[in-house]
Amino acid sequence: MNRIGLVVSSVLVLLALASSTLFVVDQRQFGVVYALGQIKEVITEPGLNFKLPPPFQNVSYIDKRLLTLDSTDTEPMLTAEKQRVVIDWYVRWRISEPSEYIRNVGLNETAGANQLNRVVRNAFQEEINKRTVKELLSLKREDLMTDVKTEVLDKVRGAKPWGVDVVDVRITRVDYVEAITESVYRRMEAERKRVANELRSTGAAEGEKIRADADRQREVTVANAYRDAQKIKGEGDAEAARIYAESFGRDPQFAQFYRSLDAYKASFSNRTDVMVLDPSSSEFFKVFRAGGSLVAPSPKK
Repeated sequence: MNRIGLVVSSVLVLLALASSTLFVVDQRQFGVVYALGQIKEVITEPGLNFKLPPPFQNVSYIDKRLLTLDSTDTEPMLTAEKQRVVIDWYVRWRISEPSEYIRNVGLNETAGANQLNRVVRNAFQEEINKRTVKELLSLKREDLMTDVKTEVLDKVRGAKPWGVDVVDVRITRVDYVEAITESVYRRMEAERKRVANELRSTGAAEGEKIRADADRQREVTVANAYRDAQKIKGEGDAEAARIYAESFGRDPQFAQFYRSLDAYKASFSNRTDVMVLDPSSSEFFKVFRAGGSLVAPSPKK
């Protein structure tokens, strides 16, 4: 039993020793081997590797993939015309030289992101100070991003290289600060209301013009219709008068009788009408006194 325990203990010790001397580098990482606090080796290829057990040698890992740094600062920047604007940007970067990165920046990606954030913001501030808001919103924004990228590369590749490579710098948003934005919105709203009121006024004037023209055309049409109606009526009355005259000229007694009937009809149109006359002496009832002789037909010739 003691021999079995010794064998098991020996195997466990060997496994522990092997685990402390073997390590795996992922294809997405750099493996950095330290010997007593100094960089002993940087492993860039993935696979199984060997090192001395701690505390003689230790290993740490740094991401070798393309990283993205997004802006988190909301402080406004001044343009060439002293307008306060807020920009959102992002940077694509990677660690290219782990040794330089560890010596001059830090032991992890967060340290590099923090320092790179300050450098990029300062570069944007310097370039935005040279440009107007119109240039920031036009095609010249590409020139701005190119200039910022150049300044950042000059900084990270300076006397103490950071061991990083900046792939791209992009602006995602350019906007006024909130107070100015509200003012701009109010001016835009006032301008839209002015245009709307102008259009309403123009429409009302055009409407009045159309209505006035329609009223004029109606008056002209009614006047022309009344004129034509009166003309036709006059022609009809003239024709009727001619026919009456022709008819009455043929038989004067019938004409007198017909006119007397019209007079009777007009005089006794209402049952309450009352006339006080002497039938025996009044010419008004001459037809009645004649006994209808006035309507006797004339002898044919």
